[in-house]
Formats: sequence, structure tokens, C-alpha cells
Amino acid sequence: MPTIKDLETALGSTYKLWKNCIDFTKHVYPEVVEEWNYSGDKFGWSFRLKDKKRVLVYLLPRDKFFKVAFVFGQKATDAIFESPISENIKSEIRSAKVYAEGRGIRVDVKNKSVIHDIEKLIEIKIR
Repeated sequence: MPTIKDLETALGSTYKLWKNCIDFTKHVYPEVVEEWNYSGDKFGWSFRLKDKKRVLVYLLPRDKFFKVAFVFGQKATDAIFESPISENIKSEIRSAKVYAEGRGIRVDVKNKSVIHDIEKLIEIKIR
């Protein structure tokens, strides 16, 4: 399991943004549970922010950046399309394959430009 030092090294300047995503989720949903999960050599480690029944947000560390992943049901998907979230993210959700649990997307975080959209996605997911 990665340590804080491992994350700081791997994520570089995006480590602060990683922390911001966690802190924002905790602010919006104080009961959130944190959990590391190892999905095997092909996928590596993921950090999950969960409520009692489901994963709210996945954080996936990469080399000098990370991905934030979500799975949205139809109600949340509809809310996203009605929101001011960027057209790029809306387009990605539209083109995502629909599974029983919803549509999954991953957003690359290489700088702070997508953080506002990620915060809106977290709020919609938690509603």
C-alpha cells in the first residue's frame, strides 16, 4: 500500500490536488470511509472514498498525475447534463458504455484546471 511519501513522490506537484479532492469529499460528506484497494499488477492501487454501500470517488495514482473515477447512475447523469460542468466531461459521460451500475468515467488531473468540475461531480455523486 502506498505511503504518503510514496504518493508525494509519485504525484509530484499534483499531490496537493489529490489531497484537495479527499478534503473536499470529507467536507461534503463527513462520514466518508477511506480505503486502499489493490486490483492486481495490471491496474495497481486505487484509493476509494466510500459511504456505507458504495464507492463515491476513486483516486488512481499515476506518474506525476492522477485520475479521478466515478460511476454515475441515471439520476446523477441527468443532473450532470443540467449542470455547468464542462462539455468535455459531459461528452465523455454521453459516450461511456452503460452498465447495470451506471456509466463510468475517469478524469485526468494534471493541474488544477479540472478541480472545479471534479468538485461538482463529487457533489452530484453524494446527493
